[in-house]
Amino acid sequence: MRVLIIEDERKVADFIQKGMQQEGYAVDIARDGEDGAYQATSIEYDVVILDLMLPKLSGLEVLAGIRAHKLSLPVLILTAKGSLDDKVKGLDTGASDYLVKPFAFAELSARIRALLRRGHQETPVLRLADLEMNTVTREVARGGTRIDLKPKEFSLLEFLLRNAGRPVTRTMIVEHVWDIHFNAVSNVVDVHINSLRSKIDRDFPVALIHTLRGVGYVLKDESSC
Repeated sequence: MRVLIIEDERKVADFIQKGMQQEGYAVDIARDGEDGAYQATSIEYDVVILDLMLPKLSGLEVLAGIRAHKLSLPVLILTAKGSLDDKVKGLDTGASDYLVKPFAFAELSARIRALLRRGHQETPVLRLADLEMNTVTREVARGGTRIDLKPKEFSLLEFLLRNAGRPVTRTMIVEHVWDIHFNAVSNVVDVHINSLRSKIDRDFPVALIHTLRGVGYVLKDESSC
């Protein structure tokens, strides 16, 4: 999952970025309204965390611009402006949720997960064959056996599960699992795929992760075809 933080307070933005990265999210930061509006409307994100008091463009102006281009993109307003009038304006402009500073990171994280579940209109459990992932508890199991994944491995598997049966290119993976500063010529995608295979497929009779030569990868259960 890829997150955009639009926040001009460096300490706040860096704090959120660190916490979200530890949970396996790919995180980009925009430090003013103009950059935030550009990134939000030109790059594919799964959720946006938006401050209201920003240089160049206000948060409400950024939000209105996002809604003019992307009606369904979840946007969580995170701001020190906590009056009822401010909340009403934010929600009326198109915010998906509203959280007032100071905040607990655990609550922010829970709200982000809720927005992502709402956006995908599904239960928190993703399944393919005997592979299960709970996106809330962040537990993964195959054939009833628990599998421990590192944060990036979890994010990569989640992306593959959400696209089960559909080919995904390395570019698609990078755009959803790594941030804007990722080195596109790196082999890190292949390294993480191989690591996932060793945990998801190695000890089971049916492989689920398949390489499509010249294309990328696909997660599917060929035994049911």
